[in-house]
Amino acid sequence: MAISTKGTVLKVFTKGSTSGEPKATVAIKSFPDLGAAPTAIDVTTLKDNVQKFIPGVKTLSAMEFVANYEQSEFDTLKGSEGQELTYVLEFGDVVSYAVNGTHTVTIAAGALNAAVDMKLTVLPNDDEGIKKVEA
Repeated sequence: MAISTKGTVLKVFTKGSTSGEPKATVAIKSFPDLGAAPTAIDVTTLKDNVQKFIPGVKTLSAMEFVANYEQSEFDTLKGSEGQELTYVLEFGDVVSYAVNGTHTVTIAAGALNAAVDMKLTVLPNDDEGIKKVEA
């Protein structure tokens, strides 16, 4: 069954925690892909007619979350930059996914007649990658 993005929020917790009182709850406007394909390792030989590959290491790149700029939220996130934290993306009360890492927060470029946005960029940094949060 399909689900809507309505009600999706990003919660920032102390590393290893996925419940209780978060350090911040961010009402996001967009989120990145959750996961990545593994790097393709070329194993083609001169005998082969077609290139052949085996899966390599999955590359999780920087994950960018966009939200409306809110001063107090921005200050809280700015104060925890560089700390090892757990980020939980909650799709309402349907399902949640978590990743451990560090972040930076910036004010996004602006334009005429537009809301000011902020970007929270998470750098995943553990072997687990993105995992489903069990209720």
